[in-house]
Amino acid sequence: MHSPVEATLQVIGSKWTVLVLRELVGSVRRFSELERSLIGISPRTLSMRLGNLEKNGIVDRKVYPEIPPRVEYKLTALGRSLEPILKVMHNWGASFTKKNA
Repeated sequence: MHSPVEATLQVIGSKWTVLVLRELVGSVRRFSELERSLIGISPRTLSMRLGNLEKNGIVDRKVYPEIPPRVEYKLTALGRSLEPILKVMHNWGASFTKKNA
């Protein structure tokens, strides 16, 4: 990595990743809930994004021993530390779209 910005983008820069994080801010979500809220994402892509976030310690995955298995995802403490970044991105996007409307 050459810079901290590159390190950040390495973790959250993939398509859909920021939107997955947005859906997990403040809530625990099941795979199907995430899939429904992220219109256009394929199950394979969602699974890959969640797997990468879990590998990087951003998302915690909890599997309940039920039939069928219930799996829930939530942000870890490290993942919650991204919330201010997401808020700034939201505010910037709102300002940008307002100026360009």
